[in-house]
Amino acid sequence: MHLTLHLTRACNLRCAYCYAQPHSGPAMTFDTGRNALRFGAQTTGGSCGIVFFGGEPLLHKDLIRDLVAETRAMQRRGEGRFHFKLTTNGLLLDEAFLEFALDEDILIAMSLDGVRAAHDRHRRFPDGSPSFDRVLPKLRMLLARRPYASVLMVVNPDTAPLLTESVSFLLDEGCRYVIVSLNYAGPWGEAELEELARQYQQLGDLYLAWTRQGRKFYLSPFEVKLSSHIQGEDVRKEHCELGMRQISVDPQGNLFPCVQFTVAGAESRWCIGDVVSGIDEAKRNRLRGESQDEKEPCRQCTLRRRCHNTCGCLNWQTTGSLARISPILCRYEQMLIPIADRIGETLYREGNTLFFNKHYNPSYPMLSLLEDLHEEAGR
Repeated sequence: MHLTLHLTRACNLRCAYCYAQPHSGPAMTFDTGRNALRFGAQTTGGSCGIVFFGGEPLLHKDLIRDLVAETRAMQRRGEGRFHFKLTTNGLLLDEAFLEFALDEDILIAMSLDGVRAAHDRHRRFPDGSPSFDRVLPKLRMLLARRPYASVLMVVNPDTAPLLTESVSFLLDEGCRYVIVSLNYAGPWGEAELEELARQYQQLGDLYLAWTRQGRKFYLSPFEVKLSSHIQGEDVRKEHCELGMRQISVDPQGNLFPCVQFTVAGAESRWCIGDVVSGIDEAKRNRLRGESQDEKEPCRQCTLRRRCHNTCGCLNWQTTGSLARISPILCRYEQMLIPIADRIGETLYREGNTLFFNKHYNPSYPMLSLLEDLHEEAGR
């Protein structure tokens, strides 16, 4: 299980689509964070993933350092094992913190929405000035030390025409692990969705070309759709079981089944406990049941096991209900899956070695890393 610690609501950027608007409110205290760590260790009974989140978590670097030190003390006492991830907009990333993250094996995921026009459309400073020129050097610094760091890219209706160009730009910058996410709550109309479909078709063609060239990369969401088909996985269970795989902790120590719900507050029906008293199992099971129940429009759909239709947080974000499927999510999934299948069928038929290694060889990530280290040593 992973605990996402929302260290703060504050942020040094103004993002038009951020779920935590407005960026205000008190930060998490060390005592609350320590209680969250103890809760995580007791709940998992083993290894617990800690995700430092915000707002912008690097506004509180000292708190992160103190909480990591606390986990090391807990580990020495035999009170659990921890691994870490941090999601940041990158602006406050510096060499000192990056060195700390490398020493403590903290994985850093950084947000950058692609080319300048796409990124600056929605990620601006509070005074309205653009942030791209400040963020890009931070990305380069991160990739120089962590070549496999995840880069998070959000697509909005008005940046959809820049999708293919933006993904190409990030790969050319050296990004190997690109997570493309849709702002489902954005004002998606028919014209915007048609443009998005065109962009994904173009991106599918580039995926084929890059793979034939032997280029190493991971591009979500194509990889997830390919894997779900090849491995016969039910992608719904893999990615959304509210409050089961991941629990979010707000700055006051209240528990929620997903990062999206922390804005609702402790008095809302989405709060499932706190870090001191623990989880209210009845509330958690009720929300999970509402999310997992198959929706009426999905019952006869042949794509339902490869679709995120049970993603309760997305359904709530776009329809106000866990039980009502988001029409944008439905359209998006119907758009993506045929393109992913075209990619998979083409590369399988061609006998592409990289494709077979990526999706059929469980040892490939380690073998690929060793190959990269060998190449780096030879330069």
